[in-house]
Amino acid sequence: MALSPKYSDESVVVIETFTRDKVRDAGAKGVVLGLSGGLDSAVVAAMSARALGPERVLCIMMPEMATPPKEMEDAHELAHNLGVEHMTVDLEPVMEAFRQQLGGDVEDRAFGNVKARARMTVLYYHGQIRGYLVMGTGNKSELLMGYFTKYGDGGVDYQPLGDLYKTQVRGLAPDIGVPQAFIDKPPSANLLPGQTDEDDMGIAYEDLDRILLGIEIGMSDEDIAVRTDLPATEVARVRGVVHATKHKRRIPLAPKLGIRSIGWDWRE
Repeated sequence: MALSPKYSDESVVVIETFTRDKVRDAGAKGVVLGLSGGLDSAVVAAMSARALGPERVLCIMMPEMATPPKEMEDAHELAHNLGVEHMTVDLEPVMEAFRQQLGGDVEDRAFGNVKARARMTVLYYHGQIRGYLVMGTGNKSELLMGYFTKYGDGGVDYQPLGDLYKTQVRGLAPDIGVPQAFIDKPPSANLLPGQTDEDDMGIAYEDLDRILLGIEIGMSDEDIAVRTDLPATEVARVRGVVHATKHKRRIPLAPKLGIRSIGWDWRE
């Protein structure tokens, strides 16, 4: 039997209920999210509007030098069609100020993380002044691979798609009316010109998700390789990345001294 994550249409109800419950529990008035022009943010925007009503959703586009103009055009069109409030915050002046203060000739990857953290700052500013929660747009594949910026796109209040693999998000999108153009786009964080997720991670999402599912259900590398017809060395590499990036998925740990310690055995 092939090993592959399956999408269930019940996911839509679960995520929308989760969104309503968390907004209510926090006493928040709505949600804010970054709308990038990519699939994941389009899905979160559409589901938030369905769950809360479009009048309680704010989408912010945050272009800078590396942002393809077509991505912003698609994001604006989607926000307009959803009927949600939306705005554009030009990050390029902020990024240029950072470049100057950091020395002008910056290292690309490290500076990409600066961009992600600048986006987070904008979202939390508008979230705070409106009493909105910041909704993340990360999926389970990205989170398990540590393919996000700590305190950047990982710095959010909730991750509605955090228990769906990327391939499952693609399955969900048509059910809530997300245009096919978003589904067909090569996924990208757009932190660097020409960047794509799959190039960065060195593996296609279809293959990655099958390996991650095998890891999730406790299979050995050898069994995963047999069930996916992928090299055992690639399975081992993915498992190694999941292990090495676990610090990104936890709050900062303190040495355990008490009876129950935050991040270790204190459950909220």
